[in-house]
Amino acid sequence: MSAEMLLTIGTAGGIMLVIAGFFGVVLAVADRWLKVVEDPRLDIVEGKLPGTNCGACGEPGCRAFAEQVVKGASAPGKCTVSSPEAIEDIAAFLGVDAGKEEKRVARLHCAGGKSSVRKLAVYSGESTCRAAFIVNGGGRACAWGCLGLGDCERACTFDAIYMNDEDLPVVIVDPCTACGDCVDACPVDLFTIMPVSHDVIVQCSSPITGDAARAACGVACDACGRCALDAPEGAIEMRGGLPLIQIRAKVDVGCTLRCPTGAIKSVRGNQFEEEDEEQREAS
Repeated sequence: MSAEMLLTIGTAGGIMLVIAGFFGVVLAVADRWLKVVEDPRLDIVEGKLPGTNCGACGEPGCRAFAEQVVKGASAPGKCTVSSPEAIEDIAAFLGVDAGKEEKRVARLHCAGGKSSVRKLAVYSGESTCRAAFIVNGGGRACAWGCLGLGDCERACTFDAIYMNDEDLPVVIVDPCTACGDCVDACPVDLFTIMPVSHDVIVQCSSPITGDAARAACGVACDACGRCALDAPEGAIEMRGGLPLIQIRAKVDVGCTLRCPTGAIKSVRGNQFEEEDEEQREAS
């Protein structure tokens, strides 16, 4: 190897060392002046959270929620998935008020199980709601109702949904985190997330009215409007052939009693809970 080549290699090596040294100094200075010191309480608070990363608190995950709680930007009670004991534990650890947030839960706006909805054809395609929806609604007379093939059940990572004997999804309130996965999974948009105290539910999403509605489904809303008449003034409005319960309106079981089909109902806890219990006892 010639002396000229050795000089070239040495020069290149020296330049690389200078560059490495320069960036080393830059990184050291950046670490000294730009370093973000993480609050040591963050890991502890995150460890006290359920770790479901469900998003029910409005944050993308438990870590992000813990950051907001430690900063004082959010109350521990906003996590509606944690137990009351865990919330109090976090509040006591941080020395803050626990706060309180009402639990929210997914509700299904359809009561049309397989024995209630008239069949137009037998669907024998892929066993998913999304596939059946594409193929003429799975052969059901009501194109706006539950398809009964369990996409929501499979989408729920918290085992908060099961399919009952009528092929209708039942939301189990306690494990439901209001994450919204079932909302996204349903091709006919039958799920909404609502406070658990809002227990008067319109269990129909069909815009068809009158005899046509009842001919398609035995539990369809026929737009008679009796619920709106029996509810407090302004609490229920008929819109698009369906009762719309106004936000924050106080309605009770009284507005459901004259419904001729049972399309509006007061539920306590798990939707269809009473019917499922009767089915289990009968079997």
